[in-house]
Amino acid sequence: MKMILDLDTGIDDALAIAYAAGSPEVDLIGVTGTYGNVLVETGVRNALSVLELLGLPEVPVYSGIPHASTKDGFEVLEISAFIHGEDGIGGAPVAEASRTVENSDSGDAVQFLIDSVKEHGDDLVIVATGPMTNLAAAIEKDPSFADNARIVIMGGALTVPGNVAPWAEANINQDPDAADKLFRSGADVTMIGLDVTLQTLLTYEETKKWRELGTEAGTFLADMTDYYIRAYDTTAPHLGGCGLHDPLAVAVAVDPSLVTCLDISMKVDTEGATRGRTIADETKLNDPVKTMKVAVGVDVERFLSEFMGRISSRAAK
Repeated sequence: MKMILDLDTGIDDALAIAYAAGSPEVDLIGVTGTYGNVLVETGVRNALSVLELLGLPEVPVYSGIPHASTKDGFEVLEISAFIHGEDGIGGAPVAEASRTVENSDSGDAVQFLIDSVKEHGDDLVIVATGPMTNLAAAIEKDPSFADNARIVIMGGALTVPGNVAPWAEANINQDPDAADKLFRSGADVTMIGLDVTLQTLLTYEETKKWRELGTEAGTFLADMTDYYIRAYDTTAPHLGGCGLHDPLAVAVAVDPSLVTCLDISMKVDTEGATRGRTIADETKLNDPVKTMKVAVGVDVERFLSEFMGRISSRAAK
């Protein structure tokens, strides 16, 4: 399958790249940059470096819209800088990529997404692990995008509380209006939210195995992820590890059987106290066709096995 990753490349986004790189089923045809964990400029720089480190220097990277659809700018939240580090990758040393983005103008990612869906159709899956701004812009620019795109997102929370508010998850909360546009568009969207990602945890035991590979990639992944785990030790000590949010979305794009989903027509609250909440669209409760799939269960053991196997095999090279 062909895949595009739409990333705000922090630590778990970098792990998502590694998962895709280690998946023989995946032909990664591009990475599009968004904001969130970091500024879009930092995110695309991280993506370029990680791709090169993992032996994928040919994968194009496009810079996307740098702020929410209803705002004029963006500043990284203090909690994001704490969890991912000021550079987005926990200060783990990695060589600067030898190339730059395909075109640095804002919005290039949007046209790449539109063109790729037109060219590849059902053979392509888009995995979005940041705010939904680029996807909503693609729908706004070309409504046929929603009719033909197959999308897996990391975002939202249906049966559990949010992580930036009692009702809101971080990626959705960055641009609720964009997420609502995507959810209501009728596009083929699978939501991988906190309901399942917080059940998939990585510990120092696993990162030690990467370090023991003795490779540059293994050491980078271990150093970066150890920083992430330390942040979780402070922000969510009850979990006992770090959530594998973004890699799970890639894994589900490759193998949907990893999760159990509910078929629901969804919306995002864009006004009032619950702005950012992902919930069923009450106006479509009786429609026979449900527009989205929402993951509520995950085969944790099988996912973690595939996660370690795929990433470790790539990092060992």
